[in-house]
Amino acid sequence: MTTRLTRRTLLAAALATGAAAPLGIASRGAAAAPTPSTAPGRAAGPAPARLTLPRPTGPHRIGRVSLRLVDRSQPDPVAGPGRHREMMADVWYPAGFDGRRHPVAPWMTPAWWRAVLEVIGIDPGAAAAPLTAAREGAPVLPAPGRLPVVVYSHGNDSCRTETTVVVQELAAHGYVVATVDHTYDGVSEFPDGRITVPAEDSFTPWDSARDMRFLLDRLGDLAAGRNPDADGRPLPPGLGGLLDVRRIGMLGWSKGATSTALVMNTDRRVRAGLAFDGPMQSQPPVAGVDRPFMLMTAELTRAAEPSVEEFWSQLTGWRLDVRACGAAHGSYNDQQWLIPQLARRTGMSGEELAGWIGALDPARAVRIQQAYPLAFFDRHLRGRRSRLLDGPSPAFPEVRFLP
Repeated sequence: MTTRLTRRTLLAAALATGAAAPLGIASRGAAAAPTPSTAPGRAAGPAPARLTLPRPTGPHRIGRVSLRLVDRSQPDPVAGPGRHREMMADVWYPAGFDGRRHPVAPWMTPAWWRAVLEVIGIDPGAAAAPLTAAREGAPVLPAPGRLPVVVYSHGNDSCRTETTVVVQELAAHGYVVATVDHTYDGVSEFPDGRITVPAEDSFTPWDSARDMRFLLDRLGDLAAGRNPDADGRPLPPGLGGLLDVRRIGMLGWSKGATSTALVMNTDRRVRAGLAFDGPMQSQPPVAGVDRPFMLMTAELTRAAEPSVEEFWSQLTGWRLDVRACGAAHGSYNDQQWLIPQLARRTGMSGEELAGWIGALDPARAVRIQQAYPLAFFDRHLRGRRSRLLDGPSPAFPEVRFLP
């Protein structure tokens, strides 16, 4: 589904990506130079207060490494002759380490964040971007066996950072999670400082699905002991040995939810899929799935979106559809937690804020984001059954099970 770049969707994309150049200024699809954190001749003021992300609830510390991946089967017409499609990915994993020896992994770079606020007309000094719970390149936590893997596909004009709350929660509970930027369907920064922005041509859910299958191939390389990073940067010893590529799940938000279904239509490596408020629209259309699939809907419910109902009717495996009352389209990703913090610092009205996050309390939204995806993947990748997915829970009275 193509999403209009309204102020609301632009801010959602910006908050999720930290665009390093205004989308209306940089040539769309082209590489842009990073925006400096302080303009020439402007004295640096006091550091703004930093936004926060909620801590994961799992028992494990978290490590993160970034990979530059090159798909040599796909030419890159935007980059020019002889260039192939590149994309950035993060791998999150349980870590064992002395935290003082490894830097905290940022949600995004300061230059990205500053440019985001400038794009949407908010004082760049209003707040600093949050930090994650992960440490860059931390040693892996020794494990008696390999761990299940979950891959994530982001939404339209967005970025791999948009659902860090969920990603961190899974990693803290013993999953390896890989997220990827769909280059030219959002803003992405590469190790050499290049920044890409959305291209004019429509980037379809099938394009996202192709990226995800390529990511699965590279994770297979990693599990086999090969380094998939195009620059050959060193990885933490033993990282590949953590991945159990026989137990792979996938989740996605919005367009990424549709991508999740398409990958499961075309790739048997994914054993279970979770969709955060996805439209389930594509050409060729989404087909049914015979493996476990769960919908967490908000605005794009089966009643409101015929394509979601059609997809639901074709599911022949284990299936579940839940909705958090009062949820907005972005209630299952980081904006539900970050937008209220930004609103307090910028004077956003209550009506504007409600337009972003709906009526669902942000703290409750975080608990839902942490609990339900973990329960789903625990059941279908680990064989750990909890009652949370069996029916309404008194711990989550706002979550409705839809027949």
